[in-house]
Amino acid sequence: MRNTGLATRKGVAYFEFDFSRHGGAVGDIEVEGDEIPIGAVITSGIHHVTAAVTSDGEATVACKALGANDLLGATAKSSLTKNALVDLVPDGTAAHMIRVTSNITALTYTVAVADLTAGKIVTAVEYVITA
Repeated sequence: MRNTGLATRKGVAYFEFDFSRHGGAVGDIEVEGDEIPIGAVITSGIHHVTAAVTSDGEATVACKALGANDLLGATAKSSLTKNALVDLVPDGTAAHMIRVTSNITALTYTVAVADLTAGKIVTAVEYVITA
């Protein structure tokens, strides 16, 4: 392969929503994590539910980096059981990748319908930098 001088780097940024630290009231909850730099392209990733998401109602959880539901659309608590693995919306196809237009240092988890009573979700976001 011809050397063009371009270097591709792949990274993984981690974010952890933890009910015991962040609460679970209906609304947006900002969770800090690793930086995803401007110019990166989010290609894929996973939400790993390490403690079941629970609620006295029919709660849903969504997750965004730059725009509503760009990492996870509203997902019912019944799908967020202990050790569940839920794909990010970016699934490795160009149509679903996200071009990062400003540094990302936090994700926003949106709780809807009812407050949460427990839960922990580790989100691993895979990205590439082509520069």
